[in-house]
Amino acid sequence: MQRPPVLRFGTGTIASLKSWVDAKGFQKPFVIADAVNAGRLEVLGLGAVGCFGDVVPEPDLTNLMAAVEAAADADLIIGFGGGSAMDLAKLVAVMAGTDLALSDISGPNRAPARKVGLVQIPTTAGTGSEVGTRALVTDPETLNKVATESINMLADIAIIDPDLTMSVPKFVTAATGVDAMAHCVEAYTSKRAHPIIDAYALQGIELVGRYLKRAVEDGTDAEARAGLALAAFYGGVCLGPVNTTAGHALAYPLGTRHKLAHGIANALIFPHVLAANQPAVPEKTARICAALGFEGGSVEAVLAGATAFCAALGLDMRLRAHGVPEEDLPTMASDAHAIRRLLDWNPVDLSVSDIEALYTRAW
Repeated sequence: MQRPPVLRFGTGTIASLKSWVDAKGFQKPFVIADAVNAGRLEVLGLGAVGCFGDVVPEPDLTNLMAAVEAAADADLIIGFGGGSAMDLAKLVAVMAGTDLALSDISGPNRAPARKVGLVQIPTTAGTGSEVGTRALVTDPETLNKVATESINMLADIAIIDPDLTMSVPKFVTAATGVDAMAHCVEAYTSKRAHPIIDAYALQGIELVGRYLKRAVEDGTDAEARAGLALAAFYGGVCLGPVNTTAGHALAYPLGTRHKLAHGIANALIFPHVLAANQPAVPEKTARICAALGFEGGSVEAVLAGATAFCAALGLDMRLRAHGVPEEDLPTMASDAHAIRRLLDWNPVDLSVSDIEALYTRAW
């Protein structure tokens, strides 16, 4: 299990960034952010700083290479935003100032040692990307996600300050919170689940069950925001040694083909995969359901309870409500079925027709 050598968690911890940067002697910090966070760089306390502020949801290769070019002279990369910004920051930290292409480093353990520093600062409580070694970008030609994983993409420091999530809108809070929970759930029920990771996973699920609705209803609820930030961190811990399974495999085509943000894509799929896996992992599924506040003694009860949990957050749980055309479901099923790095660890073997049936029910 890997995590950044320096990890700072709690309200106000963002104020410690400048002293860390100064102590390390970095002269040219450069921020990778989405447009919203690019508009509030002053909270970093670094003064005037270079920034690539055009990170898009579900970033593709074009977005990545623009960020790499912009950061060519940096000696410190700062990922500031949600999972998309932090994933790009990992890749930029390895690629900036080099001639490396994504194809040179993609896959496991191919990224070379970094010549620059890396800081990760999440502003949503979702991906847990701040503590991970994996980054995903979309190949615009194939619409497949390209995964890169390396210890050399682990941050030197992660600063998790719940105050930075206070302004996140209700919809994004809900969707990213379910994504954090999905990381925990999928690791907990994976074929390669591990008892140490199980402990993190169950705590993460319980935190989401306790605090997500509160944070959606009142974004300034400091206790709820801190609880969700901790849940997202636990989910990030789960991703390294265990990773996700069918839920994320089915969510990916929603992002690559229809540009749904990662959080809502996972939220829409979550109840259906949780229910489909129930017969293979009934005891763990029952614990998940209890943590979320409902009983899940059968497949139908799990589906109904998990759907109701998400709907109570204000999420419309129908794929068609988010612009996904019904005629694309078979192609999406084929795309998802091909993601063997995730599906091979799902507790239930899902065929293409099984996946299409899950999409159809979600539609």
